Amino acid sequence: MAPWPPKGLVPAVLWGLSLFLNLPGPIWLQPSPPPQSSPPPQPHPCHTCRGLVDSFNKGLERTIRDNFGGGNTAWEEENLSKYKDSETRLVEVLEGVCSKSDFECHRLLELSEELVESWWFHKQQEAPDLFQWLCSDSLKLCCPAGTFGPSCLPCPGGTERPCGGYGQCEGEGTRGGSGHCDCQAGYRGEACGQCGLGYFEAERNASHLVCSACFGPCARCSGPEESNCLQCKKGWALHHLKCVDIDECGTEGANCGADQFCVNTEGSYECREMDKMESGCWVGGPSRTLTPPSPQDVDECETEVCPGENKQCENTEGGYRCICAEGYKQMEGICVKEQIPESAGFFSEMTEDELVVLQQMFFGIIICALATLAAKGDLVFTAIFIGAVAAMTGYWLSERSDRVLEGFIKGR
Repeated sequence: MAPWPPKGLVPAVLWGLSLFLNLPGPIWLQPSPPPQSSPPPQPHPCHTCRGLVDSFNKGLERTIRDNFGGGNTAWEEENLSKYKDSETRLVEVLEGVCSKSDFECHRLLELSEELVESWWFHKQQEAPDLFQWLCSDSLKLCCPAGTFGPSCLPCPGGTERPCGGYGQCEGEGTRGGSGHCDCQAGYRGEACGQCGLGYFEAERNASHLVCSACFGPCARCSGPEESNCLQCKKGWALHHLKCVDIDECGTEGANCGADQFCVNTEGSYECREMDKMESGCWVGGPSRTLTPPSPQDVDECETEVCPGENKQCENTEGGYRCICAEGYKQMEGICVKEQIPESAGFFSEMTEDELVVLQQMFFGIIICALATLAAKGDLVFTAIFIGAVAAMTGYWLSERSDRVLEGFIKGR
């Protein structure tokens, strides 16, 4: 409990100030604790033991090199036998086995120092391999190569080629791990003896398997070519042994937000934010595909889009159309060469009704001319007039008159 403030203005102010300074500051003024970083993964004890033994062997080489090799062979041979297995040499080696910062090595050395001394003075002759004697047989931290676990079981694929040589056996060489094969890219299976997704068997014999990559979007294939696909990856469809990209934006396969538009990509699609200043139109449906306005029109005719002979592309706003080339016309879906009409008479463009009227006018003019000459009393023209009227009347009524006169007028 805080003491009561003293009497008097100055003492009371000083008392209040000291009390304020002793209060904890606001949360936002207090220093934030340092971020908690996850501790680095500890190495497996077998790896620590292997490192200790490797450093011990290097120390043996160093002590021989530093203490001998001066040139006096007789003296070295006499003293080497004494120093070789001496306690002095063992102490020199152990002093440099672990680095100052390698706490795991120091901890293991402290636990196994008596075992190392026992091996140094009594076991070297019968067990020259310190790693096998210390790490595997005595401390039981390691297993032989190609084995794993507390009982040192063989890895999948056998101890000679764990995981078929195409993966890493989890826990190999240690008393831990599951023995599961972590296969290399392109391989799968319990012992990495099969080709993975997107790969095919390029070569196989009794002991080796070679898996090569399929063509891009192929999930399963019989070879490396584009037309060797048997199954496609997600976002692609199999068509005549080829993988064709699925347009999710055009097949309602996309799902974009209200303020987004869909952009198709190879094997997938993207939902992009719609700029408020963007001009364009939406295509209905959940894919919400944006159709660009006319200033952004793409000329499809720059590529070969009109198959067939004698056709040409005509670009339109937002699309294109295929038309026949000049001098050709479309007939039954193909473009055929136009036939140039033969030269005809002056009246070749007349209709049938116009031709009948013209025939009647022609006969009327002839009869009127003959009648005028006959009215002058000329017996010759009178006889011609009567004969002509009779002949023309009969011929007029015949079925051939129209065809003959039509041919005559048309110049046939």
